[in-house]
Amino acid sequence: MAGKLTGRKVLVTQADDYMGPQSVETFRQAGAEVIDDRTDLTEPGAAGRVVAAAGHLDVLIANLAAPNHHGTTVADLDDGAWASMFDIMVHPLHRLVRAVAPLMIERGRGKIIVYGSATPLRGIARLAAYTAARGAQAGYVRSAGTELARNNIQMNLIAQNWVESDVYYPTSLQENPKFQSNLKREVPLGRLARPEEDTALALFLAGDDSDFFVGQVIPFAGGWVS
Repeated sequence: MAGKLTGRKVLVTQADDYMGPQSVETFRQAGAEVIDDRTDLTEPGAAGRVVAAAGHLDVLIANLAAPNHHGTTVADLDDGAWASMFDIMVHPLHRLVRAVAPLMIERGRGKIIVYGSATPLRGIARLAAYTAARGAQAGYVRSAGTELARNNIQMNLIAQNWVESDVYYPTSLQENPKFQSNLKREVPLGRLARPEEDTALALFLAGDDSDFFVGQVIPFAGGWVS
């Protein structure tokens, strides 16, 4: 892994959350120059300013996290909670890609990796807003990835679930016997993925060996989906 991305510049968004900290560590260990941005990207102009400040980029890691509001029925899901999922995870994704695409097109190469979710690949009750937003991310990557591939830009999404994270699987939850029972029932591997296993896939997608991956939504969930 060491030196794999030497000379490449990588932007990691929401770097203090979700897959951000491990991504920063993994990509720095691979020799990349990493910009670990912590800007709130819900404001419409924020994404463009972040990309402009970064200058030329070889890799964009779109790390966009939100609480999943698990347990809310569709009858109780108000407009604010519904819209917030798209404000946090969908609109910023497009704004980031819209800002970085011209720079990558001009250079004739680029990689865009999105940390998404496997939830749209398997129905989960009482998770409608989160699942819809994550599904929108997946649809966007399939479409934009196909478009950008003509400019030698590979854009793909890691559709993950059951990955260690303070956002979704805090220690208090992991230690809950009910959660442990559910984990063994739902996930064939019977465990959570380690963050470094997840970022290893991101690192592969950022490297030259993944150039034939275009607009892919890649499940990473220990067999929970396939």
